[in-house]
Amino acid sequence: MDILTFWNQMTANPLLFIAVVLTLGVILVNGWTDAPNAIATCVVTRCMPPRAAILMAAVCNFLGVFVMTLLNAKVAETITKMVDFGDDPDKAIIALSAALFAIVLWATLAWVFGIPTSESHALIAGLTGSAIALNNGLAGVNGGEWVKVLYGIVVSVVLGFGLGWLVCKAVTKAFFHVERRKTEPIFKYAQIGGAAYSAFMHGAQDGQKFMGIIYLCVFMSKGESLPSNIQIPLWLMAVCSIVMGLGTAMGGKKIIKSVGMDMVKLEKYQGFSADLAASTSLLLCSVFSLPVSTTHAKTMSIMGVGAVKRISAINFGVVKEMVLTWVLTFPGCGLVGFLMTKLFMMLFT
Repeated sequence: MDILTFWNQMTANPLLFIAVVLTLGVILVNGWTDAPNAIATCVVTRCMPPRAAILMAAVCNFLGVFVMTLLNAKVAETITKMVDFGDDPDKAIIALSAALFAIVLWATLAWVFGIPTSESHALIAGLTGSAIALNNGLAGVNGGEWVKVLYGIVVSVVLGFGLGWLVCKAVTKAFFHVERRKTEPIFKYAQIGGAAYSAFMHGAQDGQKFMGIIYLCVFMSKGESLPSNIQIPLWLMAVCSIVMGLGTAMGGKKIIKSVGMDMVKLEKYQGFSADLAASTSLLLCSVFSLPVSTTHAKTMSIMGVGAVKRISAINFGVVKEMVLTWVLTFPGCGLVGFLMTKLFMMLFT
């Protein structure tokens, strides 16, 4: 699918145009609520200024999407096969648009309160609620693909915390007899590399999910099923990365503060440990086609790093707010998606 064909399809079909615009809106919101997690530790430990970190995140997001899609596009396929919006292309696009609108609404509210919600799980919840509303039941939900999300939550939480603790413990022991002042330059550049790795893996995970939704919009508008192997064009990767980078530049500072400063006070070696642990968790999940949240992996790795020094180093007040948001995302965003779909169907059919 070349960009000219895509544009002609959008301009010829107003419903498709609206759905794609809403998808780009979700990507933009992801940029200011989810992508900042990748660079939060690097910024708060003063390894990089915010603007440079945001630019690096945008480039690495694109590279993550590009490389991982070439190697394994299964994350995108999992997302697109989770739900079935039926055979009526107009109703399907309206329902999908309602789900995307619900995700933007939910994520924006979380951003207003500075809580790093997960757009990955908001996306899954919104699509599921919308499919249930359209089919008046669970017939439109693919349980086999949905269960991968539950696996992803457990795996990302356990891996994030466990690897955060192990990496930080190993770093602490390795540099135990080295003067702290001498390690500062080492961990400054190591953390920049770790943040780039985090941004790369964020693109590999979240970029694939949202590009999969754009593909779903196109094929649904024509009443066709998705092909077995999704071939995502380079221009679409670039567009999604640019939009995500703009979102990070617009509103990422609140989330950077919540993740990098409020939860645990980090030093450079701790920031590096958290970045390495979270990114490795995302990589392992991507290899096994599990759609997971960058927010979960990063925040849990920071908690694991904080636990190396002492459990009390973790601000459990902030952690409680985050966990509550995660727990509420599935029923909350799912309900909003359900109600928005019912409303959109009344208005546009």
